[in-house]
Amino acid sequence: MSQPDPGFEALLQHLKQTRGFDFTGYKRSSLVRRVARRMSQVGVSEYGDYLDHLELHAEEFTALFNTILINVTGFFRDADAWEFLRTEVLPDLLASKGPTEPVRVWSAGCASGEEAYTLAIVLAEMLGPAEFRDRVKIYATDVDEEALSYARHGTYSEREVGGVPDELRERYFEQVGGRFTFRKDLRRSVIFGRNDLVQDAPISRIDLLVCRNTLMYFNAETQARILARFHFGLAEHGVLFLGKAEMLLSHGSLFLPVDLKRRTFRKTPRVSPQNGTLFADPPPLVTRSSPESIDLLRDEAVLASPLAQVVLNGEGIVAVVNRQAEVLFGISMRDVGRPFRDLELSYRPLELRRHIEKAVDERRTVRVTDVTYHRGPEVVHLEVQVSPLASGGGNEPLGVSVAFHDVTDFRRLQDELEQANRQLETAYEELQSTNEELETTNEELRSTVEELETTNEELQSTNEELETMNEELQSTNDELQTINDELQDRTSELDRSNEFLETILTSLRAGVVVVGTELVVQVWNHQAEELWGLRRDEAVGEHLLNLDIGLPLDLVRPVVRGTLAGEDGPQEVTLAAVNRRRRTIDVRVVASPLRGDTGTVVGAILTMEEASSVEDLVR
Repeated sequence: MSQPDPGFEALLQHLKQTRGFDFTGYKRSSLVRRVARRMSQVGVSEYGDYLDHLELHAEEFTALFNTILINVTGFFRDADAWEFLRTEVLPDLLASKGPTEPVRVWSAGCASGEEAYTLAIVLAEMLGPAEFRDRVKIYATDVDEEALSYARHGTYSEREVGGVPDELRERYFEQVGGRFTFRKDLRRSVIFGRNDLVQDAPISRIDLLVCRNTLMYFNAETQARILARFHFGLAEHGVLFLGKAEMLLSHGSLFLPVDLKRRTFRKTPRVSPQNGTLFADPPPLVTRSSPESIDLLRDEAVLASPLAQVVLNGEGIVAVVNRQAEVLFGISMRDVGRPFRDLELSYRPLELRRHIEKAVDERRTVRVTDVTYHRGPEVVHLEVQVSPLASGGGNEPLGVSVAFHDVTDFRRLQDELEQANRQLETAYEELQSTNEELETTNEELRSTVEELETTNEELQSTNEELETMNEELQSTNDELQTINDELQDRTSELDRSNEFLETILTSLRAGVVVVGTELVVQVWNHQAEELWGLRRDEAVGEHLLNLDIGLPLDLVRPVVRGTLAGEDGPQEVTLAAVNRRRRTIDVRVVASPLRGDTGTVVGAILTMEEASSVEDLVR
């Protein structure tokens, strides 16, 4: 196996530290290709140089993420798999729930939203729009904020909704101009939000989890971590629906296949703890410590508390900052001894000083709920508790303790943990005897399974790599199609402009000749052909003075030269000439300057007309 490029790894670490995107779990082969493509677009060949480019151009991060995150999706993609989900999987899933029980669906890696709206269409068809609005919640997540913004609008082009059958398109989309917008009343049941499958906690109690052609971008270790989170997020007997490049044959402890061809899997009970874990000897009793050690233990307990906590003395000086407060708010032990009012924490995420004054004045704990704190791209919901600290007698205030409770997922995770523990204990008792009987058989099968797994992993990796390249090619093809459409529009505009100009030149009564600064003919209109008998293809591209026509061009030269030199006003001269019918006529030649965008003379426009015609027109 080739060693990782240090420059490339440094680039990934930079993205993780500065922008919070952890790409270290992605497959290196496809990741290197995508980054190399973006580097070629900006004209950089070395990873170190590209890292410097990122630091100098903040907008380049967005372009790089759009290149790495291949948002290729579509409505009813792989129609056979969606039909199996509609006819075989969802009826059983809905039948297992009560008539009013909510249905929770998670579309992980939803890209621009087509997959999430496909789920909404399928469920609305099965339940009816009214029941769908009352019971169904579809959580659609992705790491690409730009794609999520596009998905929230729910508006797509005619080409993007091409996979939706005509009758469903009429029922679920409203056409405005050339765009199709998903029904607003049903769109409220589809909730879009950012979620990093590698780092963020999964959504819980999910009945159907759809994650199609997303796992194939991650390496085996990261896939295993994500699948463990999916297993935790799914409800009992929940269903996992994957893309055609994802098999899960080596994760039988988490999911069992419902239909391997259509990539549908059902959650299995979580593995029990090892023998004896629940019946281990209790820990020895801790002997009573000395008062000094108790004080030290108390101080260490405050510092190590999972709640972010800041303690102020009676003068409003920071006395204690625990470790969780350092992590959550960026303050440190260096801030101990500073006035609290000088810290950003005193007014962000909320104005704490008035709550502190209230707690001290009223000598009671003040609790502030529903506090939102924006920490980079993450939003943390807090409950703040301000408690006055008094001496043993309770009369003399010593200071104030400010504690920050992160309540975003606490209650939900606590309930799930209790339920999971009960299930684990029950499952352990039931499986204890069965495990002993199966141990002998497992030993015999293990060597065969390992060989099959090795072969399957190799085939799976190759299949995922091919699918990844196919996604990249499809993305490139979409870009080329867009460029081709723009070129066709520009060509049509140019053709119309040329036709309009040709109409003008043909409609003029005078002969019109346009020459450049070198006196090379560029335009020769129809009236010029009629006047001198020289066709356009014979004149264009020739030097004006070399043309064999009945006009004394040597006498025209001073007029043209004066015009090219920038002399004021049009230059004109009337000369005796012989037209194409060999008739002697007087021709009036008027030369006007042809100016470019900057006003510089880039040529001359000559109009040639029989003098008698001009006089008749004047009269």
